[in-house]
Amino acid sequence: MDGVPCLRVSRCETQQFRRYLQSTGMSDQRFSLVKQPDGTVLLPISPSCLPQLDLLALRKACASGVCDLTWSLSPLQSKKEKGRTCGNKLERSLKELLESQGERWLEELRRDLPRSFHRHGDLILLGDNCFTLPIWKKIGDLLWCVVANELGAKRLAKMSRISKDGFRSPLVTMLLGDNSWVKHVDNGISYEFDVTKCMFSAGNITEKLRVAGFDCRGETVVDLYAGIGYFTLPYLVHAKASHVHACEWNPDAVAALQKNLEVNGVSERCTIHQGDNRQMPLCNIADRVNLGLIPSSEDAWPVACRLLKRTTGGVLHIHQNVTSPLQNTAASDGAPRTVSAKNADREVWQAWAEDAAHRIASLLKDLTGAPWLMTIQHIEHVKSYAPHVHHVVLDLDCRPS
Repeated sequence: MDGVPCLRVSRCETQQFRRYLQSTGMSDQRFSLVKQPDGTVLLPISPSCLPQLDLLALRKACASGVCDLTWSLSPLQSKKEKGRTCGNKLERSLKELLESQGERWLEELRRDLPRSFHRHGDLILLGDNCFTLPIWKKIGDLLWCVVANELGAKRLAKMSRISKDGFRSPLVTMLLGDNSWVKHVDNGISYEFDVTKCMFSAGNITEKLRVAGFDCRGETVVDLYAGIGYFTLPYLVHAKASHVHACEWNPDAVAALQKNLEVNGVSERCTIHQGDNRQMPLCNIADRVNLGLIPSSEDAWPVACRLLKRTTGGVLHIHQNVTSPLQNTAASDGAPRTVSAKNADREVWQAWAEDAAHRIASLLKDLTGAPWLMTIQHIEHVKSYAPHVHHVVLDLDCRPS
């Protein structure tokens, strides 16, 4: 198999992650890093180290933005091997297949091959930027048999885009195989889902690891956007929450969530509320509320306030995409700016957090008739979607004063 396991990270944090992988002996020195068009970097990992890869330790060692596992089909050779050339096995096999069908191999076909993919057990999920040329359709199912064989898979699927059905359902087509249910393991938690109906948010692994580090013993947690259990399961399995109320309106995600609760042995400590969380009748029960929706969870802020315990309050974990304005390269007097782009972004995050705290305080006062004390505990940077667009999480402590 030509695919090389890689850690996908933000470009600005490449050196930090590379030093960590090298110091732990996980870095595959045969290959160089691979820069991706989306601004991320792939750092090759030794296949033998995958079973020992401790993502929680990685999270503690490196302040990460993007951090997930993928397989690269086009790693650069190391300096020792740059003098040698070896053909890509998948490319060679596809070239032979086309020639056997009376077709010519062209350079544009090489550019249309997958550069990376996601593996879910024996299923390979390809991105939407490969096998787009009409000639591939002429080959038929034999094409997918060859691709799956070279990638070491039994099933093959291809992502198109995210649908606009309100559920953020993926538009995924099964290319080879009938069963579309897959299993993904993160930090000792098993997530099973139908890859054609539910998304797996691999890019949120750092936030899931952070949640896993919470101490929620004795607490009641409400997860307002549970999905297949991205955060519900870490709260139950690792943070040891006494009970989690999981809200989700996508029936396909609810089916996967029910299965995942059973698989991980925590179903007795979770209640699923299917439907619009704004219509949920619960109130005055939560020590902690997770609002894991982006680009914004503002529609559910009144719901979260209603859920907090009246006498003791609790913590809101508010997800948001925060956009930072473009920074001028020089001050008004022509002198270079001394504030770094990262510090400028953090100032914008802080301003957004303070505004959110003020608005939450106002909602709670209107709800209870008494003032509440807001404390910004932490602002976590999860990942960057584009320059100056950042997914952050505000940990807001809310207490009746």
